[in-house]
Amino acid sequence: MSRTEAPPLPEPLRVPVADSHTHLDMQDGTVEEGLARAAALNVTTVVQVGCDVKGSHWAAETAAAHPSVHASVALHPNEAPRIVHGDPEGTARQGAREPGGKAALDEALAEIDALAALAHVRAVGETGLDFFRTGPEGVAAQEESFRAHIEIAKRHGKALVIHDREAHADVLRVLADAGAPERTVFHCYSGDAEMARICAAAGYFMSFAGNVTFKNAQPLRDALAVAPTELVLVETDAPFLTPAPYRGRPNAPYLIPVTLRAMAEVRNTDEDTLAAAVYDNTARAFDF
Repeated sequence: MSRTEAPPLPEPLRVPVADSHTHLDMQDGTVEEGLARAAALNVTTVVQVGCDVKGSHWAAETAAAHPSVHASVALHPNEAPRIVHGDPEGTARQGAREPGGKAALDEALAEIDALAALAHVRAVGETGLDFFRTGPEGVAAQEESFRAHIEIAKRHGKALVIHDREAHADVLRVLADAGAPERTVFHCYSGDAEMARICAAAGYFMSFAGNVTFKNAQPLRDALAVAPTELVLVETDAPFLTPAPYRGRPNAPYLIPVTLRAMAEVRNTDEDTLAAAVYDNTARAFDF
């Protein structure tokens, strides 16, 4: 089986559900094809997430054109250091970049702020901290950008979508210190059960992706087992994190049923009950 071949269509869900985090701009085929394939399996709504200025504009335009798409706009945590310090190696999709300093970061954040004011933009994110891809030299830029996104989300009354990679304690510290928005979502939740209890106490939503199905992901399943039903979301993060048994192949919103069924098993509930709860939670989290 080719690693580039799309996984087969799973059985449709009986109850509609929402993909709380996807990147349609990085997936094969047209937006219309991707949405139709998902809708045929009862994945009726998606949140399209921007990771840079260009992608955030695209997310906003796509949400304006498609009623089943809601936009989230932001500079990804790894984007902030690239803007400030440059990216001579061209590690991002945009290729090599000259250092822009604080002024360039402020300019990019102003664009995100303007997009966040739009009605069809439901959230600010993915923002947060990523100590996996960015070294110590990029931490200050990441945290400055994260704090700015928190402020933007609160000012516009939008949800905040968190990217937290190997930075749990610092993400929780910044949220507590800056004051989290009323609706805060941990995208691709990656903490353990202990952190899930902390998030639950703060009222943060926890969105689980395909990696909850991976063999080595027992701590994630333990977290899912203790997360309150009213704070659980599901996502693809497509084209990444394709659930088992299709790990490594391209992900897309139509594969949500695979992850949702695995989640229902972990939580010892039936898929219809979980799908209904997850849809309601996503609508509440993103105010649609």
